[in-house]
Amino acid sequence: MRRIAVLDAPTNLGLRPPTPTSVPGCAKAPGALRDHDLLARLRARDAGCVTPARYDPGDWRPGDGVCHAREIADYSLALAERIGSIIDRGEFPVVLGGDCSVLLGSALAMHRLGEAVGGRIGLVFVDGHSDFRHPGNASYVGAAAGEDLALVTGRGQADLAALEGRRPYFRDIDVVVLGIRAQDEYRLDLQAAGITTRPVPALRAEGAARTAQWAHEQLADCAGYWVHIDVDVLDPAVMPAVDAPDPGGIAFAELEILLAGLVDTPHCLGVELTVFDPDYDPDGSYAAEIVNTVVAGLAPVSAPEAVPPRLLSARPTPSPRRGGGRAPAATERPDRSQRLDGLDRAERREQRDGLDGLDRGERFDGLDDAERLDAMPSATDGEESFVDVSPWDPSVDAGSPAEVGSSDVGSAGVASSGFGPAGVGSSDGRPLLGVVPRDNVAETEPAVTNGQARSEQSGVAADIAATVEREPVGPPASAGPGLLRRASLPAQNPTDHHKADTA
Repeated sequence: MRRIAVLDAPTNLGLRPPTPTSVPGCAKAPGALRDHDLLARLRARDAGCVTPARYDPGDWRPGDGVCHAREIADYSLALAERIGSIIDRGEFPVVLGGDCSVLLGSALAMHRLGEAVGGRIGLVFVDGHSDFRHPGNASYVGAAAGEDLALVTGRGQADLAALEGRRPYFRDIDVVVLGIRAQDEYRLDLQAAGITTRPVPALRAEGAARTAQWAHEQLADCAGYWVHIDVDVLDPAVMPAVDAPDPGGIAFAELEILLAGLVDTPHCLGVELTVFDPDYDPDGSYAAEIVNTVVAGLAPVSAPEAVPPRLLSARPTPSPRRGGGRAPAATERPDRSQRLDGLDRAERREQRDGLDGLDRGERFDGLDDAERLDAMPSATDGEESFVDVSPWDPSVDAGSPAEVGSSDVGSAGVASSGFGPAGVGSSDGRPLLGVVPRDNVAETEPAVTNGQARSEQSGVAADIAATVEREPVGPPASAGPGLLRRASLPAQNPTDHHKADTA
């Protein structure tokens, strides 16, 4: 079991004031979420609070650089220390922001961790906006919450983008952006940087569970990854209590499924939640909905079957496979023996099968008779032997000697170096665990690297919440019956909502 530790990061230093005489309300978010029994429902340890400096933009003006830069830098250093100590205890940090500038502290902690283990840590950036404004593409910068992705990838002023001389905290190729709007202002800049994206239309077309699996695949070269979630990824029809609501977002049910898929692996190191503003939630209904979503989405983390956090070691040089199979490509995942290192016999067997919760018919679906025989557990499996036979690895010919390959048991299904993402929870009629040859991946994945989605679907989230298909999150037993709750009906938008200028 992985124990969750909840850490409050109630900073609003990265936002501009909603009005000249007011202060952003995001600093109240951790308290509002705790009021709905978040810690008790997560069975989490209270990791305390990192208190920010006082919000005071003073005489800052556009062109002066990032507002509150010194305060944000100091806060990021303190937050990184606390996150690092949680991970050192073998716990799963859940950071409650605050605005998106908390990502700088998380990014610094991840860079320190990557340096310690000799690998790279990736980032899954779930946000309604790309937050990629920087001096290279904008006339001025100012609010760190609208520039956090640019800063953590090394763009912008050094007092924020290069703390402790570390720059960048995340490499561009180690970042996956999910949930931005199809016409995001900086989508072409993301493409030019080589940052992988999946905007809302493509995310919805592929499904939230398949998107989570796809994100795993994009970060296969990383030792682990961090998840950033800005609640403005939700459509304002169901979540208007944010500083910069933007139509065209996803529904609560989709966020729940996406979160569950992203955290359902020991290589997910932690999650942060940002930008919820309780000032726009006078009756607490949006806070309650967020807590319901987070509790359900994090269920795989604290399940009894959950595997403790484990970083992948640096990838060895690929070597030719035995048995006449092909040699693994340079982009394939590490050897399975590395992924199973440190597990006891029962855990190794469970990880090898990777098919928990499936009956025998589903386990052998799509295999011919010879392959079915190879897929059967070896009768010689004992305390001193571990035969790694994967029916999902096409390079092991039926009837050939079992061998250790580079296939991997993914957190949301079974993936292999020779196959594309497993069709987990597909809403388009594909099998639950579809075996897709790598050569056909281009036909199953949308072309989204240029910010354009394959499918242009429209409609406000009030319709989405009622029509989105509930997808099974698999395969862990922690997902319960596999069907997640529907999003509740949207509440009325607050009448006093003022959009803060973070973009």
